Amino acid sequence: MGRSLNTGIWIIATGVIIALLYVGREIFAPFALAVFLFLIVEGFARFIDERLSLLDRPWARGVAILVVIGGFIGFLAMMARGIGEFGSQGDAYLLRINGLIEAIYGALQLGNAPTLTELVFNESGQAFLGTIASATSGLTGDLVLILIYVAFLFLAQSAWPNKLDRVFVDEEDRQQVKDVGDAARRGIETYLWTQTVISALITTLTYLTLLALGVENALFLSTLIFVLNYIPTIGSIVAALVPPLFALVQPEIAAWIPGDAPNDSYIFAALVFAGVSFWQFSIGNFVQPRIMGDTLNLSALIVLLGLAIWGAIWGIPGMFLSAPLTVLMMILFAQSPTTRWIAILLSANGEPLSHESTTKIPDEAKEDAGIPQ
Repeated sequence: MGRSLNTGIWIIATGVIIALLYVGREIFAPFALAVFLFLIVEGFARFIDERLSLLDRPWARGVAILVVIGGFIGFLAMMARGIGEFGSQGDAYLLRINGLIEAIYGALQLGNAPTLTELVFNESGQAFLGTIASATSGLTGDLVLILIYVAFLFLAQSAWPNKLDRVFVDEEDRQQVKDVGDAARRGIETYLWTQTVISALITTLTYLTLLALGVENALFLSTLIFVLNYIPTIGSIVAALVPPLFALVQPEIAAWIPGDAPNDSYIFAALVFAGVSFWQFSIGNFVQPRIMGDTLNLSALIVLLGLAIWGAIWGIPGMFLSAPLTVLMMILFAQSPTTRWIAILLSANGEPLSHESTTKIPDEAKEDAGIPQ
């Protein structure tokens, strides 16, 4: 009876929490993005402070803020430039796309082929574009709010130790909360920084490959790949497909493409796909596990499930934050014997805790929970 009651309480509590996160997504999602941006800046500042003893922590933090903001502005500038270059060749791209649609309809014997304009501006096309535009504009509109949150997080961080001392009067409880907080911070910071290094490596090699193959607007496509690689699993798949699709409709392709038809866009797109996929596969399967190690320790199924759930709750921000949020949940669940079983299910190897990441559960607590020691 007691077990059934606990299970029912867990189900109801989970439903309430998910409902609150969904209803308050316009508040919680920007704040979560601000927290993770704050952690990136703080991690960078800590790195500068440890490596460059000439700079005090406030100066290191200022340098980190300038570098992160500069990188973000540079990213926006590259995206705007790329969109402008595509726009300047809009007619040529439209002609190539219409020709591709006509070829596909002819090969499948589907009758008269519609133009891209007819496909986009029909009822379903307008609904799809409207969804994308709404999500993108919402994320852009939250940018100012995110930066304001980050500023206030920096202002409030100095008061947190004193607040924790007052909230948790018992020294042992206070130390445990600090240990768990430090573990969560280290896990998220490590994931974000290693993911940034991996994305930067893939982006650089992909950019050089696209330049060598003669793909137009390679910088824009590489920048897009850098962002997509932050989305677990699905992001790398989409990142491998985007450049070949653009190469397929590129108005002019490299003359060195082999074969009787030097302008064969299908061969060109296949070569681009092979080049981009090679870096995604090789780095994702050989380099990334060595750099990341057990940072995530999440089951592959949980990564996909977390991506779907957080994406459904928070949309695009939830997809980007799905992995670190799930890691945070695993760390928090692992602290209590009553919820440790959830952390075990979330983990990849059944060991959600380690001496490097967080505190250990006392042996007596393990015995009470029936956990093997």
